[in-house]
Parts: sequence; C-alpha cells; structure tokens
Amino acid sequence: MDLREQTAGTGPRLDHTVEDGVATIVISNPAKRNAMTADMWQALPVLLEGLAADPGVRVLVLTGAGDTFCAGADISSLRDPAGRPQALAVRAEEALAAFPGPTLAAVRGYCVGGGSQLAAACDLRFAEEGASFGVTPAKLGIVYPSSSTRRLVSLVGPATAKFLLFSGELIGTERALRTGLVDEVLPRGGLDERVHRFTEVLASRSQLTQAAAKEFADGREDRDAHWSLQARAGDDTAEGVAAFLERRTPRFTWTAGSAGDVSTSG
Repeated sequence: MDLREQTAGTGPRLDHTVEDGVATIVISNPAKRNAMTADMWQALPVLLEGLAADPGVRVLVLTGAGDTFCAGADISSLRDPAGRPQALAVRAEEALAAFPGPTLAAVRGYCVGGGSQLAAACDLRFAEEGASFGVTPAKLGIVYPSSSTRRLVSLVGPATAKFLLFSGELIGTERALRTGLVDEVLPRGGLDERVHRFTEVLASRSQLTQAAAKEFADGREDRDAHWSLQARAGDDTAEGVAAFLERRTPRFTWTAGSAGDVSTSG
C-alpha cells in the first residue's frame, strides 16, 4: 500500500481511509508542499474525533501526499492579526496528542514548522531517508506555543529543542534519529512497507495495555486504580496468558468506551 496515493480530488484538504483497523490521514496541499491552511487546521480535530469514536479504528497513521509530509502552516494565513491560525494549530496538535490509540507519523520530504508540530504530537515517527525536519518560528518572528515547546523538549531534550527553535535550521534524518525526534529511518522506498507491517503489529496488540501505557507515558499519574480495574474487569489479561500458554495468537476484546471500559466512580 502506498500511503501517498490514498488521496483524490483537488485543493487543500485532509483525506482519510480506514483499513484493517488502521486509519490513515493524508495531508494534501501539493501546490504548497502540503502546508496546512486555517480550514485544514480546523478540520483535523473534527476528523480525529470521528475516528476516535469508530470502534474499528485501533491505530492512526498521519502522512503527507506525494513526497512531502508537511511544510508547515500556509504562510499567507499567518497575516491574521488575531492569531487565529496559530490557535487552530495548537488545538489540532492537542487533539492529535489526545487521540486514544497509538499514532504514527510517516514522514518523507519536508517536515517543517506546523508539520513538525503534528509529527511531534504523534506517539511515534518513522521517516524515509532524505527527510528534513525544522522548527522555524524564529524565521518569522512567531512565538512558538508553550505546549508545543514542552512537547518538543520531551522528545529531544532542552539543548536540541533550543538549537531547533533558536536557529530555525533544518536537520536530516541522521541527526533526527540520534536526538530522538524520529524513532526509525527507512531506506528510500521502504517506508510504506515498514509502516504497514508495524501498524499490523500495533492493531493486533491489547488496546487495554496501549491505552494505559499512553496515559502513563504522557505523564498521567492519577489513573493507576482506574486501569487496574479495567484489567480486572476485562478479559485481555486472561486471554493473553492463555494464548501464550497455548501458543496461539491472542484475541483481545477490550476497547475504550465498550462495556469493558468500566468506571472507578460511583
């Protein structure tokens, strides 16, 4: 499956497909290297909300049409004196970070500015050799949002975050991998296959484990009792152990919002 070809029509837009438990969102604005317009920023949280509510979606992939991930925000939109595009970008970034299932950015080409914001908001980032990453507000005199700055620091550490923010310079995949900005670098032509195989793995694993791990890894510290109750009330643990002992593939059934997602209140 070629993620770059999951797009049709013309004009700036977000396309999406759902196949075998994996939702793929494609950023498409080829005339401007997939730059995000204000309308695209505004549409992303709505799209994510719908996909999060779909019980058939277990994993989310974010990528760009053609040979570019996303070159940032459409610069013409940044003339808005009220700062609406930046507020919409932050809202979209937070919605992506809050997506309940595992999220993966599949990056080729430019991943710059708002594109880096979106990639950083995903749980994982796989990049094709030759991709370029940059955080460029200093080139435009823009104050980078505090939430975006903290997320960048959590990925690459304060020194690299300052290098990127202070200079606006682009870095390649080798440095991005070394600093933790990306998790894997694939040879040219190998990104789609690796993403496909890895998302198959993610979709086969326990959503209970993934949901709890995502909350804890993102810093949530008040839900141990909640997730312990989920584990006791659901069947995933028993199924996982039984499948291991019987040397078969487990059939996990826990899903967020299902009858198995019980509350710790009341």
